[in-house]
Amino acid sequence: MTTHSTARTWLRIALLTLGAAAVLAVTLLLGTAIGETRIPLEMVRQVLANQLFGAGYAVDPIDQGIVWNYRLTRAIVAMCCGTGLALSGVILQSLLRNALADPYLLGISAGASTGAVLVTVAGLGAGAISMTAGAFGGAVLAFTLVALLAHAAGGGGLHNSGQIVLAGIAGSQLFNALTSLIITKSGSAEQARGIMFWLLGSLSGARWPSVWLTLTVAVAGVLACLWFARALDAFIFGTESAAALGVPVRRVQIVLLLTAALVTAVMVSVAGAIGFVGLVIPHVARLLVGVRHSRLLPASALLGAVFLVAADVVSRILIAGQVLPIGVITSLVGAPIFALMLLRQRQGGRS
Repeated sequence: MTTHSTARTWLRIALLTLGAAAVLAVTLLLGTAIGETRIPLEMVRQVLANQLFGAGYAVDPIDQGIVWNYRLTRAIVAMCCGTGLALSGVILQSLLRNALADPYLLGISAGASTGAVLVTVAGLGAGAISMTAGAFGGAVLAFTLVALLAHAAGGGGLHNSGQIVLAGIAGSQLFNALTSLIITKSGSAEQARGIMFWLLGSLSGARWPSVWLTLTVAVAGVLACLWFARALDAFIFGTESAAALGVPVRRVQIVLLLTAALVTAVMVSVAGAIGFVGLVIPHVARLLVGVRHSRLLPASALLGAVFLVAADVVSRILIAGQVLPIGVITSLVGAPIFALMLLRQRQGGRS
């Protein structure tokens, strides 16, 4: 590669990075300004200037608290959750070579929910285990059981993507039932209502500790996925082809599956089980940028972030005076989009 072409490549990467940063900044500003009551963008700018640079604008303390401690944290956590769930969807679809693979369908989200509820409601660990740790353990356990069930049902383990999706659906139902049982037996009526609302997706509890947790995990997930981007390209042609190209198949599978489980567990522990982000966003990204993971992963991360911030805004303004679970919005949007993709794929197969 010549020096000129290398310079052009780095310039293109820099421009794309700046463009993505600008899109995320605008998304966060809009997510902070739009909500149950609209806050002017100028006030948002003044609050951010006060908090970040000590600008000294005269802003009402209540408005400043709403912007800084509620709206902004909620928007950032939504951005991180969208990024993490979309990346997990890319990982699972690529490794399993199945368009239906995502954390929600494969039981990872359901297992994470069960682990989180065991810690928070049933008191597992007597306070020694964090909610995130419980969610991660539940996610890993759920996917392990799903893989074992797929292997027992049809053989092939992770190589049999059709069986693993069916096993994932069964695993999701099992862990959802366990979650409901735990809530019913261990929680009060008020606690049960709060947990069930959270399980459908809720960012109402997002505060700065949640921001640092989800932001750290989302950034680490992006970097880990980009590190294995070329390996994921090789998995497009199957595990045997990937091994022939020199990819350490087993090690890459373990690292990336654990990454998907950890990212999903953290996002579920903060925002609940949000469906369709990991399923639909990677498909939309493939339509826009193709299947090369060096482009697919950043595009999926960006689209997931924007989509979930927008879904959170809609969940707050769709019904006046009432906040809907964010999972309701993602399902209402994601299900029709995925149905259109299936129809398009079927029509493409006939032509």
